Amino acid sequence: MISPRVLRTRIKSIQNTAKITKAMEMVATAKMKRAQDQAIAGRPYADKIKQVIADLAAEHRDPESAPHLLKQRDTRCVTVIHITSDRGLCGGLNANINRLVANFMLEQKTAVKVVTVGRKGRDFMHRVGRDITAEFTGISDRPSLLDLLPISRIVIDDYTAGRCDRVYLAYTKFVSTLVQKPVVEPLLPIAPAPVPKGQNPEYIYEPNAATVLSALLPRFVETEIYHAVLEAIASEQSARMVAMRNATDNAEEMIQDLTVTLNKARQEIITKELLEIVSGAEALAK
Repeated sequence: MISPRVLRTRIKSIQNTAKITKAMEMVATAKMKRAQDQAIAGRPYADKIKQVIADLAAEHRDPESAPHLLKQRDTRCVTVIHITSDRGLCGGLNANINRLVANFMLEQKTAVKVVTVGRKGRDFMHRVGRDITAEFTGISDRPSLLDLLPISRIVIDDYTAGRCDRVYLAYTKFVSTLVQKPVVEPLLPIAPAPVPKGQNPEYIYEPNAATVLSALLPRFVETEIYHAVLEAIASEQSARMVAMRNATDNAEEMIQDLTVTLNKARQEIITKELLEIVSGAEALAK
């Protein structure tokens, strides 16, 4: 039989843990709402810039003079922008995206380099011995576009200089509070969305479509990376809130089970003492 003192100590320890997980759940809930609003608010802009690039690409039909970020070429090296969180305690969020990226890299028949955003992805790539071109950590929960410009600048410069021929964006896409989907999406070369059949763009661009397209493509890369980071942050806070809620519920269940065990132990002790008293009384009476 477990000592009641040990059971009380264990119950007190789990109660303290439950207080911590409850507090973390409340913090994650507050951050989750803000992160979700940012991610959802950025989707219309991302969709619109894709449409504008599709219209500009339709206007610019000369493949020889196409901007570098649109040109297709033979794949000799691939770069993956791997976005994870800096902290854990968010369920299987980081493990899922790490597993997806690892499988994707194994499928590639060329050299693969990685740009990591977040400590969990960086540590994973160090463990598996992958070539890390650059690493970014300590990004806030409310990043601005300027905070993420170094990431896009490294990727654009490497692609323009020919140090990589394809760039992919790996992040966890926010679907709902309970669902976060890890995805790997192509980023460079940019593939403009197809213009719907029968739709003829009739915009007038100054000074011309080619100049506007060349200026807009880097902004498109910056926007895609920024939006991916916002999606990853929303997914992280949602996953952490759910994980901390589950941890709190599990702690409360353990406390209930241990309380029942404690009551049984106390009852056994009291029963044993009563039996000893009765037996002693009978012995004295005889």
